[in-house]
Amino acid sequence: MQSAQLHSRYNPQAEAVRYIDSLNLKDGIECFVLIEPGQCYLIPVLREKFKESKIIALHIEFQDNVQAQADHSLAGADAGEIRRFLETHIQCDAQKIKVIEWRPSLNHYKEAYAQLLSEVVQFIKRIDAGKRTAAAFGTRWVRNFFRNLKILNTGLLYKQSSIPVIVTGSGPSLEKALPAIKKAENSCLIIAASSSLAALYSGGIKQIDMVIAADGGNWALKHLYQFRGDAMLAVNLCAALPSQTAHTPLLLINDGSFWQSVVLHELSLPSVIIGQKGTVTASAVELALILSSADIYLAGMDMAVKDIRTHVRPYSFDAIFFNKANRLLPFYSQSFTRSSLLSQGKSLDIYASWFKSQKTEWPKRIYSITENGIFDEADSSLLQKLYSGKKDKDINNYFKTVNYPSDSGNFRERGLSALLSALKDSRYALNIKQELESLLFPGESNVKEKDLVNMIKQTAGADAPYE
Repeated sequence: MQSAQLHSRYNPQAEAVRYIDSLNLKDGIECFVLIEPGQCYLIPVLREKFKESKIIALHIEFQDNVQAQADHSLAGADAGEIRRFLETHIQCDAQKIKVIEWRPSLNHYKEAYAQLLSEVVQFIKRIDAGKRTAAAFGTRWVRNFFRNLKILNTGLLYKQSSIPVIVTGSGPSLEKALPAIKKAENSCLIIAASSSLAALYSGGIKQIDMVIAADGGNWALKHLYQFRGDAMLAVNLCAALPSQTAHTPLLLINDGSFWQSVVLHELSLPSVIIGQKGTVTASAVELALILSSADIYLAGMDMAVKDIRTHVRPYSFDAIFFNKANRLLPFYSQSFTRSSLLSQGKSLDIYASWFKSQKTEWPKRIYSITENGIFDEADSSLLQKLYSGKKDKDINNYFKTVNYPSDSGNFRERGLSALLSALKDSRYALNIKQELESLLFPGESNVKEKDLVNMIKQTAGADAPYE
């Protein structure tokens, strides 16, 4: 590539200064992401104006003789590599990120440039949604984590199986998939998002093997109130868990955050690492890939609103809307409003985009029992393979229960002590401080260590009911 195609032939440095000045950039930007900046004449201009800001350059192809280097750069990468690269090097809020396009590159690279920009925009949307969620629920997550440590009695160890897995979400298409699930329930492992339990029970599915719960809100308890205790539970300790789960074997999910890892390691609690995905169905698919080497079949993972229907029927929250219904506020009007708000919020679009990009990273053994627009629909031969498996599955061959010691009631106190000790260790302090600041002091920076410690103690010691 000749630089003359992307930059002024006479004075590219002055051209870069004029362009940056024209953007009227505000103070407070922590990270610049440059989209195919060519020979990187923009970087020294940005360095002069924003000395403390991180600069990331994303190139479509490798550049020769680039004189000014970014803090981090990537070239010639596919969508998955771009996503992992951005996740590694960007930790700030979406509002503190500025994407700078070098438009001459669009004319030169066309579709490749547009695709690169799209990946960056989708990434920022995802972290923005995640940051907003953390700001709203961060304190609750930390409180749940330490509260749940008190109820641990039995854990789970696993070894990878070789039997098919059905993963169920709570989308409307789950109703259509129930006959297929019923036909295959004795020959596969069924992992159910807690929100799909009501529909599975109503459809006569009796062999639910594992229920996954990761939501920290009190509304999530309504899904688990229907839990019959005849299945295993895969849970993030930040989830809201009803007392009836206290004696159920728990497969603990560690989201990979440093503060959780410190506590779980100190308490010698076995766990499986599955990062935060924003939706429990994504975590369920990751879990299925870990637990089995066989094909995985998805049901009720629509990632879209179907007319005014947002979820399968029956659904745990339907009773709330039925109870509120009256002549002036009929159930269908509430359903219309709920579906409209969900569509306007674009959260399903963000999740769908993530699944589409993640699909290329996952093994090519994931199918959908019903059409969902993302994964290939299982054809008749695949379904027949699912139905014809061994009918005498024994999950005890793949899972082993572990009884925690008699002093497990002290897990919370020991875990809190380990976390506070790690905050004083220079090897861990910065990472833990950054993670917990975003949860306990959303939107704030440079929180004093004393204030952070006091907030951790206050939150971890809270025995108030779920809010």
